[in-house]
Amino acid sequence: MKKIQSCVLLFLCLVFPFQASSYAASIAGRDILDNGITLLHSEKTVLPIVTVVVAIKAGSVAESPGKSGLANLTADLLKEGTEGRSSKQISDAIEFVGGSLSTSGGSDFITVSLSVLKKDIELGFDLLSDVILNPAFRDDEIKRRKTSIKNSIIQQKEEPDVIASKAFYEAVFGKHPYGRPVEGTEETLDMITREDISSFHKEHYLPNNTIITVVGDISKTELNSLLERYFMNWRKKDSRELLLPAPEFKDKPKVIKIQKTLTQANIILGHLGIKRDNPDYYAVSVMNYILGGGGFASRLMDNIRDNKGLAYDVHSNFSANKYSGSFQAGLQTKNESANTAIEEILKEMERIRTEQVSDKELSDAKSYLTGSFPLRIDSNRKIAGFLTLVEFYGLGLDYVDNYRKFIEAVTKDDILRVAGKYLNTKNYVLIVVGDMETAALKY
Repeated sequence: MKKIQSCVLLFLCLVFPFQASSYAASIAGRDILDNGITLLHSEKTVLPIVTVVVAIKAGSVAESPGKSGLANLTADLLKEGTEGRSSKQISDAIEFVGGSLSTSGGSDFITVSLSVLKKDIELGFDLLSDVILNPAFRDDEIKRRKTSIKNSIIQQKEEPDVIASKAFYEAVFGKHPYGRPVEGTEETLDMITREDISSFHKEHYLPNNTIITVVGDISKTELNSLLERYFMNWRKKDSRELLLPAPEFKDKPKVIKIQKTLTQANIILGHLGIKRDNPDYYAVSVMNYILGGGGFASRLMDNIRDNKGLAYDVHSNFSANKYSGSFQAGLQTKNESANTAIEEILKEMERIRTEQVSDKELSDAKSYLTGSFPLRIDSNRKIAGFLTLVEFYGLGLDYVDNYRKFIEAVTKDDILRVAGKYLNTKNYVLIVVGDMETAALKY
């Protein structure tokens, strides 16, 4: 039965794809429920499927440094048993109806996601509310999840790109929570007790810390009935305001060399970036597309891959989060060409800081960013995730219409201004993982 229903879900998604262009005409409704839950609802009757994303402001930014990994572990354990159900009972119940129920940790918030056929929505909400409100945090499950996470951390120590990424975020953000791995470390995981997990859940898993986004074949009346039954006994409490240390800007380059016997060097060069609510976000997005975010259309790819043959792939991106952000450019190249590759990254960063981009570069970047935007909202799951982020970052439900306007309004002068303001070719963090003797870095 469960295999048949899983196939039905897949078949429906393939046969009846969403038309993203119709999305703006049926934008979600937004309500604040009596217990403080922020509710977003978008009714889509094309498919008999309902998708729910619950985002709770209980990410790693809310944990103490000595308990790094606590938020992620707590989220991991939600569906590993409740007061009335075992882990197996939860997984068997959702799999039997061909649905899915998953949890995910994060820096700013954690998510619990549900997808079921409409006919199984009662069961879906029963399971969803149970794992969020009544997790058991059994000792055997805590031990099992800790072991699994630590094994993953050990494996990552052999992955050069992960090593470089972790070193980069630690160097850029310092004592800020963004500088710590969401999954924690072997040492901090060992320090986490059941009492820590239970206390974290009680303190941060609050309805007034929660966004529930529901997209699919369900009316507002049906949804209200389900919420009343399964979530309105969830009582709100005062939540503690987060006091986070501000990341510190570097006043000189910081170079971290990590020895690994590899034929290629893994390189990340970057620094602090911008927060998501920065009004320059859209100009920065266009600028970064031209610099290194546009794949084969970007300057970094054209220079370093196509013209000089130094790397198969090179890219840049601005990661803009709630409390801070980062910029980074990255590639893999032969150890012997590491110096040249770094030099060319800095050269392209300086060029876009000091010279106006061409009309064609600006036009192509705008066309891609606006043209690809509908692909971000072409399914129930994507719409639910998108709306959750729109609400979390306070972008407004008219964001779908405004995004194109914001991108189209970017000028060449804007590109020059934000590149000069947010790209730094003097004070940066440089991470190189590779054979240091062969690379002979001059940095």
